[in-house]
Amino acid sequence: MTGALEDKRTATRFRILVEIADRQPAVSQGEIADAVGVTSQAVSEYIRELVADGYVDKEARSRYRVTKEGVDWLFQEAKGLRRFAEHVTEDVLESVQEDAAIATAAIEAGETVTLSLRDGLLHATPDDTGPATGVATTSADAGEDVSVTGFEGVIEIDPGRVTVVQVPSARAGGSRAVPAAGLQNVCADASVVVAAGVEAVLSLRDAGIEPETTFAAGEVAAEAAARGVDAVVVATADAVGRVTDALRDGDVLYEVTEAGAAVGVDFGAETGGDGSSTSDGADAGDGAADDA
Repeated sequence: MTGALEDKRTATRFRILVEIADRQPAVSQGEIADAVGVTSQAVSEYIRELVADGYVDKEARSRYRVTKEGVDWLFQEAKGLRRFAEHVTEDVLESVQEDAAIATAAIEAGETVTLSLRDGLLHATPDDTGPATGVATTSADAGEDVSVTGFEGVIEIDPGRVTVVQVPSARAGGSRAVPAAGLQNVCADASVVVAAGVEAVLSLRDAGIEPETTFAAGEVAAEAAARGVDAVVVATADAVGRVTDALRDGDVLYEVTEAGAAVGVDFGAETGGDGSSTSDGADAGDGAADDA
């Protein structure tokens, strides 16, 4: 463990050296004392020790610089603090945090459960053999919510895929140019359907589909895919770029599909196998936006 966590004196020494490094070369011992929470006399004593140990050079009255040895010591202590912080956040807190899951069968408090994602929601099954497990902190019957903690392992997730359907702007025909049957076909197997833009919303409504949201469509679809749920984003031409940016940020596989220019024209798909749309698809989207 880092010395800054083992005793108060080393911790104070570390903080004072950090303050010197932050303020050098003109160093006010009074300001450091206020920042660290000790007296100015104590700061003066610590600085004398740091100079004697070769961690600080005194250039003149109230002018100090941290030496290479001092920087190396700060890095060493900081790395130790970082490792300890990671241990706390990743090992300790992750294991004691609680989350809610849907019980697949009757569960008693204290029972070990196997965790899985179904339809994007966490489920708990009374079993300790799965790749991801936890401990129930409440009792629940099948279909009820149960609180789970003590997480171990990794939940197996088959990432969902997102289809982005680009519809023309109102000036280029808008929802009137979108074949309802084709849109129904694209959305048929998707668990989540969202819309970006007025033309997109009306295209879905003409197809008898009500979007689950018309806000932050790309972010919603990315979150759904991360939870193993397939999604369709119907987006107006000038909104496609914002949607695909959000999907790329979420490292989500997606394809861009253009609606036909007139009713009865089939959808044509352009797919990016690496999780991004092809250059042709991007050019088509930009062109449609320019036309708008």
